[in-house]
Amino acid sequence: MKTSIYAAMTAAAMLAGLLTANDMSAGAVTAGNAGTGNAPAAVEKQEEGKVILLSEEEYKAMVEDFTTEEWKYLGDRPAIVDFYADWCGPCRQMSPILEKIASDYKGKINVYKVNVDNARNLSKSYGIRSIPMFLLIPVEGEPVKAVGSMPEEQFRAKVKDALL
Repeated sequence: MKTSIYAAMTAAAMLAGLLTANDMSAGAVTAGNAGTGNAPAAVEKQEEGKVILLSEEEYKAMVEDFTTEEWKYLGDRPAIVDFYADWCGPCRQMSPILEKIASDYKGKINVYKVNVDNARNLSKSYGIRSIPMFLLIPVEGEPVKAVGSMPEEQFRAKVKDALL
């Protein structure tokens, strides 16, 4: 039985890897000046109601310095961080939901995406083993983790409970 489940999970993962990441709408995810350290431009783009793609260094500068022991959020409004990978089918399923939330809560909640394949140190620091993994970050207090694909209503309820 375990072998059958493992085989099915492996096949699903391989199939998801074969699919392309074309589900992300053009312009819906905006790079936050990856590698330049120009955080204000990324924040300015967030005000347009877009999901902002962050590099590991931008995350460290704008969200939280994951290299320290103590959690300290650096933002001035609540945030959602989607840890994803291009090859991940469930991650692609959640992408349109995040785009809607970014638009609906424009100016109230920052919505970011971090590609775990390009942010190995960050992923290791947070112990990310399953994706998509969402970090729901209030302005004050500890973040809440949510893992996996879920219906839009369920995800919105989690966001509302944790951030609003």
